[in-house]
Amino acid sequence: MTNAYSLDGVLVFGLLFVCTCAYFRKVPRLKAWLLSEKRGVWGVFYKAAVIGTRLHAAVAISCIVMAFYVLFIK
Repeated sequence: MTNAYSLDGVLVFGLLFVCTCAYFRKVPRLKAWLLSEKRGVWGVFYKAAVIGTRLHAAVAISCIVMAFYVLFIK
């Protein structure tokens, strides 16, 4: 289990957040409901979705590396 207050816990949370928001962007109802705001607190979801869709290869590789680290090294 990963601790939320460690650096690897923050990285795992960030990667999962970006992947989830990128998935939400592909679902039409969730996109209109959650990703309609581009500023403020709700804009964080939009920005994470943009990062997830534009850098999908880098995010996927980061997820694989982080999964390997959490499962086998830690």
